[in-house]
Amino acid sequence: QKCGFLELYSWQRQRKAKQEFCLHDGPPYANGDPHVGHALNKILKDITNRFYMMRGYKVHYVPGWDCHGLPIELKALSEVKEAENLSPMEIRQKAREFAERAIEKQKSAFIRWGVMADWANYYRTFDPKYEANQLRVFYKMYDKGFIYQDYKPVFWSPSAKTALAEAELEYNEQHVSRSVYMKFPLLKAPPKLTSVIDGSSPASVLVWTTQPWTVPANQAVCYMPDAAYSIVKCTTTGEHFILAADRVESTAAVLDTQFEVMSTCKGVDLADGSCAHPTIPGRVSPLLPANHVTMAKGTGLVHTAPAHGMEDYSVASHHQLPTDCLVDEGGFFTEAAGPELQNKNVLEDGNEAVIQMLQAAGTLLKEEKYVHSYPYDWRTKKPMIIRASKQWFVNTASVKASAQEALKKVKVIPTSAVNRMLEMLDRRTFWCISRQRCWGVPIPVFYQKNTGECLINSETITNVIKIVEQQGTDAWWTLPIEQLLPKEAVAKAGGHDVLDYVKGQDVLDIWFDSGISWAHVLEGAEQRADTYLEGKDQLGGWFQSSLLTSVAARKKAPYKTLVVHGFTLGEKGEKMSKSIGNVVDPDVVINGGEDHSKDPPYGADVLRWWVAESNVFTEVLIGPVVLNAARDDINKLRNTLRFMLGNVAGFSPETDSIPASEMYIVDQYMLHLLQDYGNKVTEAYKEYDYSKVVRLLQSFCSRNLSNFYFSVIKDRLYCEEEKDPKRRSCQTVLAEALDIVVRSFAPILPHLAEEVFQHLPYKKDSEGVFRTGWINASSAWKKPGIEEAIEGACAMRDSFLGSISGKNALEYEVVIVIQPGLLFELMEALQAEETSSVSQLNEIMMASQTTLLSDLPKETPADANIVRGTFLINLEGGDILEESPYKVIALPIAKAKCPRCRRYTSDSSSTPCPRCLKVLAGKGST
Repeated sequence: QKCGFLELYSWQRQRKAKQEFCLHDGPPYANGDPHVGHALNKILKDITNRFYMMRGYKVHYVPGWDCHGLPIELKALSEVKEAENLSPMEIRQKAREFAERAIEKQKSAFIRWGVMADWANYYRTFDPKYEANQLRVFYKMYDKGFIYQDYKPVFWSPSAKTALAEAELEYNEQHVSRSVYMKFPLLKAPPKLTSVIDGSSPASVLVWTTQPWTVPANQAVCYMPDAAYSIVKCTTTGEHFILAADRVESTAAVLDTQFEVMSTCKGVDLADGSCAHPTIPGRVSPLLPANHVTMAKGTGLVHTAPAHGMEDYSVASHHQLPTDCLVDEGGFFTEAAGPELQNKNVLEDGNEAVIQMLQAAGTLLKEEKYVHSYPYDWRTKKPMIIRASKQWFVNTASVKASAQEALKKVKVIPTSAVNRMLEMLDRRTFWCISRQRCWGVPIPVFYQKNTGECLINSETITNVIKIVEQQGTDAWWTLPIEQLLPKEAVAKAGGHDVLDYVKGQDVLDIWFDSGISWAHVLEGAEQRADTYLEGKDQLGGWFQSSLLTSVAARKKAPYKTLVVHGFTLGEKGEKMSKSIGNVVDPDVVINGGEDHSKDPPYGADVLRWWVAESNVFTEVLIGPVVLNAARDDINKLRNTLRFMLGNVAGFSPETDSIPASEMYIVDQYMLHLLQDYGNKVTEAYKEYDYSKVVRLLQSFCSRNLSNFYFSVIKDRLYCEEEKDPKRRSCQTVLAEALDIVVRSFAPILPHLAEEVFQHLPYKKDSEGVFRTGWINASSAWKKPGIEEAIEGACAMRDSFLGSISGKNALEYEVVIVIQPGLLFELMEALQAEETSSVSQLNEIMMASQTTLLSDLPKETPADANIVRGTFLINLEGGDILEESPYKVIALPIAKAKCPRCRRYTSDSSSTPCPRCLKVLAGKGST
C-alpha cells in the first residue's frame, strides 16, 4: 500500500513521456484456477513493463481474457443437471457466469504477483465492443475474398459435435484401430493388362485401411502412377491379386499365404480399370492415379472415401466423384448409409457392422489390431474423425506468402522460433473457422430457406454490428430475424421477404476471437504492438491467428517483436500432474500451504525470482528444491543490501558525497565497475534475457561487493572518524552502489526494491524506486586504466593470502618487491611512502602493514617464504602491454594488537594505535 503499487499504472500513463512501449497481453483462457504457467507468463511481462516504465517510456498494457468456446461451455454445463435440455441462451448465460468467476480468480492472483496493468479496463472477448470489432474484421476479410464457405472434409469431433481446427487436436500415439485387408474384385481389367488378366481366374485389387467404417463411402481405389505393381497368384486359392511390387512379401506374410509373381507393371498401366465395391452390390469403384499413395504400409493401393479424407477429397474434385457424407454430427451413420448401419456409432458398433458386411460379401481377407498415432479432441480427449460438411474457412493459402514476408521483418526471440512458425504457416492450406456450438460470436450470415444460399453484404453486416455494439452477440439468439436483417439488404440481394431467410447457427473459432485482439486493444493509427510475449504453443496459436487476421485485413503484422518462452515442468523435468503430486500452485508458493513445514510461504518475490533466474527460452523447472534455492538467493541479496543500508546511516549524499577525483582509487574502481554493471544489465533487459540480469546481479554482489569491496573497506567504515573524507569516500560509493543495484533488480523484485527505498535514511519522502527512473551511472566513472592498479594489487594480495593460508592476515606485514616500471608506478599511486599501515595499498592487502620496495631487502630472513608472480598490464586497448614480475613476502608483525581496530599497529596491547588515538581525540575522549 505504502509504495502505491496499484496506482503506478495510471501514474505512468498520465505523465509526459516521449516514447510509448506497448506490450499486448495474449488473453489467457478463462476456465480455471491460476497456475504456474500463468505466473511464468505474467511475471515475464511485468518485468518487461517495469523496465520500460523506469526508462521513461509510457507503458501500454491492457490485460485480457479469452472467454468463448467449447472448453468453457463444457465446464459450465458439467455443473448443471440435464444440460442437454438447455436452450442456447441458457447455455450462454451459464458459460458467461463461469468465465466471469474464472476471470475474478485469475485477476486477483495476477495482482498479488505484483503485475502492473490497466486493471480498471481489462478486455474480455465477450465484451460487446470487442465482438463488434471482431465482426468488422470478419467482414473485411470476407469482402477481400479471404473468407469463404465450402463443403469439404474437416477434422470433426463427434464427442463435441463440432468441426475443429488443426490447432485443437492432440495426437494419441497409442491409439488402436481395427485395420482390414480387403479385396475389390476387378470388373474391367485395365486395357494395358488384358493379356495378363484374361478372366480365366478371378482377379482383385488388394486394399488395406485402418478405418473400415469409411468403406461404405468408397468412391475409388488410388494407385501411384510411377510405382511398380505386381500381378500375383495366391498359391492357396489360385486367385489373382494386384498390389505394389514392394508390398508383395510383407502382405503375403500378413495373410499367411504365398504369392507367385505372374507379371510386373507400372502404376500408369492400371489406368481405366474399375472394381466392384466390396459391400455395395452394383457400385463401381474406378482405379485412379494419385500422388498421396505411399508404399510405407498397406498394399500400395488406397481406398478412397472423399467425405472422410482431405487427399481423397482432392482426387474426387479432380475426377468429379460424389462426396456424400453418410455420417452425422454425433458420429452416427445416417439413413442414407442403409438400414444395417443407420444410427450406429462409426467408431464402435458401426465399425463392427462394416467388418461383418465385408465378411458376408467374401471381400474381407484379414482383420488385425493396429497401433498408431491418431488425432483426439484436445478438450474432450476423445477420438476425432474426418467428415465432410459445410463450413467457413480462411483461405490461408492466399494470405500465407504475405504473412511469411511480414513475419520475416519481426524480431523473434529466440531466433530459432521464427523458422518453426514459418514452417507451421507453410503447412496450413486452410483454417476452418466455423464451430457448431452456441457459446461464441455468431458467423453473421443468413441463409435462404429453400436454396440454402448465404446472404452477407455491407448492409447486413452494418446492421448486425450496430446491434452487437449495444447489446452484445446475445442479440443474435434473442432478437427476431426482422430486426437483424434489414429489408433493404434482402432487396439488394434480389430476395423478396426477410422471412424467406434464417439466421446461421455457427459460431467463430476462438482462435479467430483472440486473433483479432489487435483490432480492439491496440491504440493509435498504427495499431501495432511493440511486443507479444507468450509460450511456444502460441507459435501455432495466437501468434499465428493474430498474424493471419492482421495481414489479411491490413497487410501488416500486429507486432514488432515476438518473445517465445518454454513450458513449466516439475523440477526433474517431468510434466506436472495431480496423480504424480508435483503440481506447484502459485498461491501456495506465496502464502504457504496448510502445513507450513511442508509448504512454507515464500512470498511473491521468490516466485518472481524463479521466473527471472530461469532460462525461460527452454522448459522451466519448478519444485521445492528450486524454490528453496530462490529464497536463499534472495536472502544473500538481502544481506548485501543490509550491509549497505546499515553503513549509509548518518550519510547524506547531498552534503557528504566526495567527488570521484578525490576518492580512494579502490572507490573509483568500484564506480568504474558499477558503470559497467549498469550498462550490461540494461543490455540484458533489452534482450529479454532476465536470467542474465540475475547472473550479473549475483556475480556483482558476491564477487565485487561482498567478497572484495566490503571486506576491504570495513576498517575505514568502522574505525575512521565519522566525517573523515576517507570514510565519506566509501560511503559515497555505497550509496551509489545501493541505488544502482536496487534499480537493477527492481523490475524483478519490486517488493524488495520498494522496501529498501523505504528504509533509505536520506530518502524519507522519496517517491519510491519506480517513479524515479532507471540506473543513472555517470559515464565519467569509466576509467579503464584504474582496473590495472587495483587488479595488480589484488593479484599480489592473493599471493600474500595464499602464502599464509587460513591465518589472520592482520598478524602479518607484507613486503612487496617490484622492479622499477609501470607496475611499480601503479602501486606507488596506492602507497607513496615505503612502509605504511594506513595506505590505500595496505587496505587492499588487508595486512597490518605494507612495505613497497624495488629490491629485495638485504635483511630478508633466509627461511622467508618468497612468493613470485607476474602481472600483465594491458592499457590503451592493448597498445601498452607489459608483463611485470613481483615478489611477495609475508613476515610476522612485531607490534601489538590495537584494542580498538584489532590491527597489529600499537606499541602495547592496552593502548590504541596512533590512528585510533587520533580519532578518539577528535571525539574528545580517550
